[in-house]
Amino acid sequence: MLTAKVKWVDGLQFVGESGTGHAIVMDGDKEVGGNNTGMRPMELLLIGLGGCSGMDIASILQKKKQQVADIEIHIKGQKADTYPKKFTDIEIEFIVSGKDLTEDAVKRAVELSMEKYCSVKATLEGTAKINFNYRIIQT
Repeated sequence: MLTAKVKWVDGLQFVGESGTGHAIVMDGDKEVGGNNTGMRPMELLLIGLGGCSGMDIASILQKKKQQVADIEIHIKGQKADTYPKKFTDIEIEFIVSGKDLTEDAVKRAVELSMEKYCSVKATLEGTAKINFNYRIIQT
């Protein structure tokens, strides 16, 4: 079981701590009473999606003996205008750089992550429409 603790600091600032002992500061925009000292919770959700899928892809490509130099993931989330302002659409672009990368290996790694392994994406399915694509940069 995964655990987390979130503790109020002041205003809209909170510190979240994972069961593994890692911490992150969250805060709101100044316009809503925060001090802009940390990420917003919805930003963290997008980062979690990118991290989850990125770890899958890195692991798969390493097993396929691909010479990966870099993986960068760009995520855009469109929120609803009305409360609870959940994500309605999410776009993910995977940019994989390396030497002699094969199209088949990268495509398959992305598909496996998005369709089978990424638990964050699976959790968001049915809530937001998630589209993804990838680019390969040969170095």
